[in-house]
Amino acid sequence: MKLRLILGLSLLFAAPSPSAAQCMLCGKDEGGATLVRHKAETPLRVEVETQLDMGRVAAGAGGGEVAIDPLTGARRLSGNVVDLGGFALTGVVTVSGEPGAEVRVYLPATVDLESGDGRTARVTGLATDLSPTPRLGPDGRLQFRFGGRLQVAGASGGDYRGRIPVTVEYQ
Repeated sequence: MKLRLILGLSLLFAAPSPSAAQCMLCGKDEGGATLVRHKAETPLRVEVETQLDMGRVAAGAGGGEVAIDPLTGARRLSGNVVDLGGFALTGVVTVSGEPGAEVRVYLPATVDLESGDGRTARVTGLATDLSPTPRLGPDGRLQFRFGGRLQVAGASGGDYRGRIPVTVEYQ
């Protein structure tokens, strides 16, 4: 028996509060004085351009996995999962702030999704197409894509939704 699984993920973005940014940006010298490593004049702004969408699939006995590659946008199915069509999309995010500033982007290790009837599914392996040391461009903008892997159980059909908390901080 095949069940219909429709996915839609929304994103929750958090820029650090001034006090959290202060902890990340400052250190103490031996005398106890605070040393400012980087002072950003422009606050970070994070915008969702495209939400991560795994598309529509049917899962048979034993379930399987749906993976979206952040570099290519390709969707791969494994296990007992069948493509039912629809568009699978990588998430696309734009960060704006201080031109040339180095930033850190944090994604969670896993995200649990829920259907309207209380069933859950899990997204793992969230990854971006960012370099190891991402920087905002001369225009103060940085755009990146991200993807992940959805673990699909055989008897858990439904429309699953969840939030992916993404934190962006000045380095």
